[in-house]
Amino acid sequence: MDINHISLFPNEHFLDIRPYQYGWEECKPLHSFGPFVRNHYLLHYIISGKGMLFSHSTSGEIHEYCLEANQAFLICPGQVNMYTADEKNPWKYVWIEFDGIRAEECLLAAGLQWDQPIYLPQNIEQGKLLEKRMLYFYENSTKSPIHLVGQLYLFLDELIEYSSSRQNIAEKNQKDFYINEAIAYIQQNCSRELTIDEVADFCKLNRNYFSRKFKKVMGCTPQEFLIHQRLTNATELMRLTDLPIKTIASRCGYPNQLYFSQAFKKCYGLSPQEWRKQNGSKTEL
Repeated sequence: MDINHISLFPNEHFLDIRPYQYGWEECKPLHSFGPFVRNHYLLHYIISGKGMLFSHSTSGEIHEYCLEANQAFLICPGQVNMYTADEKNPWKYVWIEFDGIRAEECLLAAGLQWDQPIYLPQNIEQGKLLEKRMLYFYENSTKSPIHLVGQLYLFLDELIEYSSSRQNIAEKNQKDFYINEAIAYIQQNCSRELTIDEVADFCKLNRNYFSRKFKKVMGCTPQEFLIHQRLTNATELMRLTDLPIKTIASRCGYPNQLYFSQAFKKCYGLSPQEWRKQNGSKTEL
């Protein structure tokens, strides 16, 4: 049988970056999870063994990745995915679920994004240090929230430093800085009526130029990112509260419940009511 250990982060009052859950699992042969959609970023680091990741790209295509020890894989919010342990050499991995205004920026710096989900450290020693840092969260889950958030910052710093495909932040031009500012602005304001024109104006960029640059960096249009952010927030409210769907729609930037339901079903393949019944208390990772 699978050996699965999970701990939950005890505090939600951190906006820039915060963990949600963390743990490790030793899987039985052919153990799989999914297809499923996450509400936050989920990073697995493979300690031993092998497995397969089936991940939907931004264009809707399914990509298959054969993975083994000393590699990691990222699952982004709103992304459909499934992963399966090898039949002969099933994997053991450590994982952490996290999010925040600066999460995407840090992952991009480490060379990770929706269409680039595979991480490889520069050498095995660095991989072991990342493994140790990730296990620290589970082994020290009773530490204070501030302590654990501090550890998450240290982990992300090492994730960037050790990445074999890291981006040189010092060489990022001003336009990339504007995209990061746009992401933060969308995340902070998506609960109200928000247009892409307003976001472009905030970044002091032409609307068309901003949209092209955003898609080049993020792999999706600003409007698609806004929709994913709103729907991700909606799933979080449906999972953690008993608020009516109409109230959740309004809080996530959809004053029209019918339009919200249509957008939700297009993304998740289920109505909001159906999704809530299936996922209201799901915690398996």
